[in-house]
Amino acid sequence: MPDAPLRRILHCDMDCFYAAVHMRDDPSLEGRSVVVGGDPSGRGVVAAANYEARTYGIHSALPAAQARRLCPNTVFLKPNFRRYREESQAIFAIYRDYTPIIQTLSLDEAFLDVSEHLGEHGSATAIAIDIRRRVCEERRLTVSVGAAPNKLVAKIASAFDKPDGLTVVRPSGVEAFLAPLPVRRLHGIGPAAEKTLHTMGLKTVGDLRRVSVDLLLAHFGNWGRTMLDRAWGIDDRSVHTRHVRKSLSTERTFAGNMNKVEEIDEVLDAMAGEVAEGLGKRRLAASTITVKVRYPDFQTPTRSHTLPVPTADAATIAVLARELVRRTDAVHRSVRLLGIGASNLVPRELAQLTLFDDSAR
Repeated sequence: MPDAPLRRILHCDMDCFYAAVHMRDDPSLEGRSVVVGGDPSGRGVVAAANYEARTYGIHSALPAAQARRLCPNTVFLKPNFRRYREESQAIFAIYRDYTPIIQTLSLDEAFLDVSEHLGEHGSATAIAIDIRRRVCEERRLTVSVGAAPNKLVAKIASAFDKPDGLTVVRPSGVEAFLAPLPVRRLHGIGPAAEKTLHTMGLKTVGDLRRVSVDLLLAHFGNWGRTMLDRAWGIDDRSVHTRHVRKSLSTERTFAGNMNKVEEIDEVLDAMAGEVAEGLGKRRLAASTITVKVRYPDFQTPTRSHTLPVPTADAATIAVLARELVRRTDAVHRSVRLLGIGASNLVPRELAQLTLFDDSAR
C-alpha cells in the first residue's frame, strides 16, 4: 500500500485569552497582575491568570483569597463571557481564511488541518507565521502555534514556547522532540497513569519507548498499546469539523392539558435534569435559560433569563425555570406543552471556576 499522505496540522492556542482580552481593552492593566474570576473577599476562585500573576504562583482553580495573599496588588476582574465569545468569533474568522478544516476545542483553542490548503503560502510554517501576525495586528492579541504532522505533536508543540510562540516539528524530528518530555505531556496520560508509570521507572517519553508493549498491556490494558504509539509520535486522529452546539433543549407535549402548578413544577424539575445531563455530557454550561409554554389555543410564549455565571446545575436550572414559568399565564391557564432551553453555551471548566463567587450567588 502507498504511504499515507503527509498531514500538516496546526494547533492554535491563544495566550491567557480571558485576561488578555481585558488587558487589551484597558491599557492601565499592562504590566500588572490580573486575575479573571471570583471575589477574593468571598469564596471565589481564579478562572484565568495572566503571566504576571503566574510569577507569584497564581493559577487557575486557586482560591481568589489566596491569590490576593500571594500578590495583594492583583487586579481581580469578573468574567465577561459575551466579550470572550465575540472575540473568539473574530479570531476564528481569521483561521477560516486559511482552511475550512477547523476543530474547535474551546473559545481560545483549535486544530487546523492545512494539508490541502497551503495555497500561496506554500507551507504550514508560513501559514502559522501569517496567522500569528494577523491575530496580533487585527486583534491585538497573541496566539501560540504548534505545527506538526499530527494533532498529538501539534498540541504539545503549541505549549512549548508560550507565550507568543511558534514551534515547528517536522516529521523527521518528531521522535527527538518527544523523547525528553515528561510522560504526562502525552495526550491521555493523567495523574493516575503518570503515577503508575513512575513506579515502573518511566518518567520521560524516551523511557516509555524502551518497555515492551506486553508490559504496558499488563498494566493498562488496550490503552497501553495506544500509549506506546503516542510515545513514538503516532497519532492518526483526523481534524474533524463537527458542529459546535449553540443550544440544548427539551420539551414535552401532554396527552391531556395540565392545570396544576405542582404538576407543572414536577415536569420542569425533570426536564431541568435532562438539560443538565445533556450539558454535562458535552462539558458545557449555559449562560441563558429559556422556558416555552404552549396553551390549548396554541399561543406559545417564551421567557428567558441570562445568568451572571453560566451553569450546568440541574437544581439551578429548575429553580430558574419555575420562576420563568410564573412570568407567564401558565399558573392560571391550562398548559399543553412545556419546554426548557439552554443557550449561550461555554466550556464548563471555565464556568465551574466561578460558581462559588459570592457576588454570582
